[in-house]
Amino acid sequence: MDQRTELSEFLRSRRARLRPEDVGLPDHGGRRRVPGLRREELAMLAGVSTAYYTRLEQGHGESVSAAVLDAISRVLRLTPAEREHLDRITKPTRRRPARAAARPQRVRPALQQLLDAMEGVPAYVLGRRLDIIGWNRLGNALGGDFSAMPAEQRNMAWHVFLDPAAHELYTDWEGKATDVVGILRLDAGRDPDDPRLASLIGELSLKSEDFRRLWAAHDIRDKGHGTKELHHPVVGRLTLQYETLRPAGDLDQVLVTYHAEPGSTSAESLRLLASWAATAATAGSSGPGDPGGPGDPAVAAVESLVDHSPQSGPSAPGSAR
Repeated sequence: MDQRTELSEFLRSRRARLRPEDVGLPDHGGRRRVPGLRREELAMLAGVSTAYYTRLEQGHGESVSAAVLDAISRVLRLTPAEREHLDRITKPTRRRPARAAARPQRVRPALQQLLDAMEGVPAYVLGRRLDIIGWNRLGNALGGDFSAMPAEQRNMAWHVFLDPAAHELYTDWEGKATDVVGILRLDAGRDPDDPRLASLIGELSLKSEDFRRLWAAHDIRDKGHGTKELHHPVVGRLTLQYETLRPAGDLDQVLVTYHAEPGSTSAESLRLLASWAATAATAGSSGPGDPGGPGDPAVAAVESLVDHSPQSGPSAPGSAR
């Protein structure tokens, strides 16, 4: 990623989303040639000259001070993640060598043991460029059969944009896709010379119109916490809370966990999914029919559990990728 171009396009996109009335300026009516604040309006509010800001928006950020960036960030109402991104593309720190960025990441054995011990909590570990580098059995059952994916497809962005099943899994697919693109762009600011990241962005841009549209918006996100609505092919609708934790020792890795409100329908559905995953692991899905299909003994076990559950039954089973 060319950081000068990124700086120019990022500032323009943030300026375009603001209206004069958003920042306390009078709107005198009339049609503007371009949406958002004018450069001179932003410069005035930030306390710099129009010429100075124009040069910055043209990608020349080498000599800009932290105080000026703070003022511009305040006017543009940047989020903490956007402010971090602005810092990195304005004054890039020492870059990671390309060979280091391309080196596969590994989950520490102790962290994998922790994952495996969290039997009732779906969890997985994301690395650079949203590579899925570790998971536990319930996380595998919730998000997809990660172990069966080719290594180059074991990536959250690839899954969301190029795996058709993702549109079925995520009830708010647009929101999930927007978050994924924003996180990927933040990663691009951190590691602009990562060849695998460049290859991934190129593939997604070539194959997904939705990715091209969202990438062009220059939105920035960071991994956080919140609520996700899922429609799982085995246990149906789930409303889950997710948390993002950063294990010590590798700041490029995050542990993502999901949990349901105690006593809720989703909590019961997670319990059923855990039983399905355990039965599938034991049986190896070696019965007649496709894995997850009507002949799968793991599915039969879940259907038996559902028959004795006060909750509503699952939807038609299938692959959860």
